[in-house]
Formats: sequence, structure tokens, C-alpha cells
Amino acid sequence: MQINSDISQRVTIQQATLPWIATHLAGVKIRTLEGGGEAVARATAIVKLSPGAKIVSCTRDLGEEIMVLDGVLTDEFGSYGKGSYVKAGNVTNRPGSSHACESASGCLLFVKRGHLEADDDSRIVVDSGSMPWYQGLVDGLTVMPLSEFGTQHTALVRWAPGTLFNPHRHYGGEEIYVLDGVFEDEYGRYTAGSWIRSPHMSAHCPYSIEGCTIFVKTGHLLQDEVAA
Repeated sequence: MQINSDISQRVTIQQATLPWIATHLAGVKIRTLEGGGEAVARATAIVKLSPGAKIVSCTRDLGEEIMVLDGVLTDEFGSYGKGSYVKAGNVTNRPGSSHACESASGCLLFVKRGHLEADDDSRIVVDSGSMPWYQGLVDGLTVMPLSEFGTQHTALVRWAPGTLFNPHRHYGGEEIYVLDGVFEDEYGRYTAGSWIRSPHMSAHCPYSIEGCTIFVKTGHLLQDEVAA
């Protein structure tokens, strides 16, 4: 079953309101935000691994991006703690190839699969706890770039309390996951755990009264929207 697969529609979900769905893998549960679940290449989900759980021989067509929300994730390349961003492109995980990951202590992940461009062969690992933040376009806004390829840009953005951003339009779409605090715009108020997907050429005027940190991905909805 496809969930929120029409990328021309704006979607907001508080992931904590969704039920955990057991997968066929022992100790692995999922909350699907978009896509058809674990069997479909293109998907966005919150994934929970219980202590000792393993995911073996995962196909990663068009790559994968992971933000570790809690705990420690381990794969054949290393271990990644809370706040780590891991991107595996199409050379690291070629279309149809597989790899394995596990968590000895358990972990919670924000996962995007099948959203990268076909010729993106990059592998990127960022420990956000040890990387610098850069001044954003307005006072109170700081940015930590994570990945950039073609039209796609992925970053962490930190909003100081009382920060107001400029009204802007999303060329290629925008996707936000609120990591902490409260993010707002003229359409609503989004607490930690909220996921917002805004389509190609949508617009808003965001701000944060309390302050927040968000995961932001832009430009990845352009190709599908233009082709539709």
C-alpha cells in the first residue's frame, strides 16, 4: 500500500502519532511517512531497531540517507551515534546491491531510501556533534551542510528563539523533519518529531518562537514533479 506517494501534495505528520509496524526482521519496527514500506525503493520512515537487531541484505536502489535520532547504528563501514548523518550513494550501494546494519544497544533512525539522483556516487558521514555551524541568511539562523548533489541539498538548520525567515518558494520541493524544539509557519506549529513535505514551487514564511533544530532536504522533488 502506498502512503503519501503523491508528491504534488503538501503533507504534515507527527510521527509519534503513528503506530509501530513490525517488519519481517526480528526486532525491527517502522513508521512509514511516505512510500510503500520496506519493500518499495522510494520511502521515508522512522525505523526502530531493538538491542541486537540486524538488517541484512538490504537493497538500496537510488541510495539511502539516514539521520540517527537515538542510539548507535553499525554497518560494515563503522558505527554512528546520535546526531550522525549517513549518506550512501549508488557506488557505495549500487542499485540492486546489499549491505548489513545492526545495533547492539538499539537505535532510532530517520531513513530516506530511493531519493538520490542516479549518478550520485557519494558516501558521506557527518557527526553533527563535532562539525561547525555557519551563519544563515538571517540573524538567529545557523546551518550545517550535510550533502549537495545536482539540485539536491541536505542540511541541518538551527533556529534561535524568535527567528523569522524570509518568505520563499520551494523550487524542487522541500522536506523538513523537526529534531528538537518547535518550528512554525503560517500553516501550523510543528513539534519535535514532525515531518513536513512541501511540493515543487510551494511557498511559506517560516519562523520559530521557542527555537528548534531541523533536518532539511530540498530539490529532490523536482524531477518527479516536472515529469508528472
